[in-house]
Amino acid sequence: MKSQPERPNKHLHFPKSQWILLAGILFIASTIRSPLTSVGPIIGSIRDQLQISNSLAGFLTTIPLLAFAIVSPFAPRLSKRYGLAPTLFYALLILMAGILMRSEGSSSLLLIGTFLIGVGIAFANVLLPSLLKLSFPLHIGLMTGLYSVSMNLSATLASGIAAPIANHTSYGWQGALGIWGVITFLAIIVWIPQIRKKRDVEKEIAKNVKVQVKTPLWKSPIAWSVTFFMGLQSFLFYTTSSWIPVVLQSTGFSDEAAGWMLSLVQFAQLPMLFIIPVIADKMRNQRVLVAAILVCYLLGYGGVQFGSESLTALWMIFIGLGGGSAFGLSMMFFTLRTATPEQAASLSGMAQSIGYLLAAVGPVLFGYLHDWTGSWTLPLYVFMLIAFLIFLSGIYAGKDRVISEDTQTS
Repeated sequence: MKSQPERPNKHLHFPKSQWILLAGILFIASTIRSPLTSVGPIIGSIRDQLQISNSLAGFLTTIPLLAFAIVSPFAPRLSKRYGLAPTLFYALLILMAGILMRSEGSSSLLLIGTFLIGVGIAFANVLLPSLLKLSFPLHIGLMTGLYSVSMNLSATLASGIAAPIANHTSYGWQGALGIWGVITFLAIIVWIPQIRKKRDVEKEIAKNVKVQVKTPLWKSPIAWSVTFFMGLQSFLFYTTSSWIPVVLQSTGFSDEAAGWMLSLVQFAQLPMLFIIPVIADKMRNQRVLVAAILVCYLLGYGGVQFGSESLTALWMIFIGLGGGSAFGLSMMFFTLRTATPEQAASLSGMAQSIGYLLAAVGPVLFGYLHDWTGSWTLPLYVFMLIAFLIFLSGIYAGKDRVISEDTQTS
C-alpha cells in the first residue's frame, strides 16, 4: 500500500516570496545547532574555570534537551494560535536572549541562558518540518536536505572554531559561545519580512485540517517508532558532541585537534544530510537506509573503541556518515509518515518532546559512567548499544505507511 501520493516532477519555479521564505528558513536552520555544538570542544575549559564535575558539565548539553522535551508539545498549538511566522520570530528573540545571557560568564546566567537557548531552538525544531511540508509539498526531500545542510554546516563551523576562539583570543570561552548571537541576529533580520506581510499560511493549514483524518498519535506504533528513532539518534549526536572531544583528549589529542575531529564528524554529515532526504523521498520504504546507518555507527564507534588511534579521522567520518543519515531520515519520517502539515507538526512535537527527553539522558549518563568506572570503555559500549536500538526502531519507522493507516488497521 502506498503511503504517499505520486508527486509530479516539478522544476524549481518558485515565486519571489517563496525564495525569500526559503532564505529565512535556511537562516533559522543555521542557528539551531551551532549554539550547542560549540560547547563540546571547550567543555573542559568551562568545567575547569567553574570547577564543576564531569556530570554537571555534561548537564550543559542536557539542559537544552530538557527544554526541547518540555516545550515541543506546545509549539504546534502556539503556532496555530499566533501563526507560524510570528511564533518563529519570537523563538529567535528567545534564542538571542539565551545566547547573550550564557556568554556573561556567570554560573547562574550560564544555566538560565542555556535553558532559554533550548526553548528557542525547540520551536524551530518542531515547526520547520511542518512549514517545509506546507510551503514546498512537491520538493519535500530536496528542501529537507537544504534545511539539514544549512543547520549542520553552521554546527560544523561552531565545533571547529570554538577552541581557537577560547584559547587564542581575549574573549575566552564566553566569546566562543557568544559569537553565535551574530548569526541569530541576522536570522531575525531575514525573518522580519515573513511577519510584516499578510501571508496565507494559516488559511492553508485550516484547509488541510478539514481533510485530515483525526489520528491518535499516542496509539500509533509508527509514531512511537519515529519518536524512538528521533530520540536515539539525538542521544548519539548530543552525547558525541559533548564528550568525543574529551575522549580524544584523553588519548593525547590537544583540545583544538579534538575540536577539529568533532568538526570532521559534522563535515562528514553534510553530504548525507542532503542526499538521504532526497533518496528517502523516492523509496517505497527506508529500511535499507536504516541498515546502512547501523553499519556506519558500528564502524565509527567501534573504531574509537577498538581501532588504531592513527585512524581516528576515519572513525569520525563513519560516525558523521551514520549521524547525518540518521538525522536526515528522522526529519523525513515527520513528513513521509503523515498526511498533512498539521499532522507532521504534531508528530514532530511528539517525537521531539519524548525523543529529546530520552536524548537528555545521554551527556549526563556518559559523564557519570566515566566518573564511576574511571575510563571511557563502558560509555563507548553504550554508544554501540544505542546504535542497535536505532536500527530496531528505524526498521519499523521505515514501513511504507502513514500514521492514519497504521492506527486504522492496528
